[in-house]
Amino acid sequence: MSDYSDVQRAVRGGKHRIWIPWLCASVIPPIAGRAVDGLGVVGMVIQEVVILAWIALMMVLIRMTGALNRKAAAARREVLGDDYPG
Repeated sequence: MSDYSDVQRAVRGGKHRIWIPWLCASVIPPIAGRAVDGLGVVGMVIQEVVILAWIALMMVLIRMTGALNRKAAAARREVLGDDYPG
């Protein structure tokens, strides 16, 4: 059984590894959108594809964060026992 603080530190680090690159990569779609804005129909299609990809990645990131939260809750229950209210 690992110490709860080790698990908590690992989960927090995992969340940082998920959300910080997402935050940095969120700057790229508006730049790409401005770059292809004058291309007419092709630019519009590219912008829609970028938006759909961003939504799909957002859903994946939320699911990954949820999985990390469940892992942390299981470790918390393991360390604190059944008295844990969560």
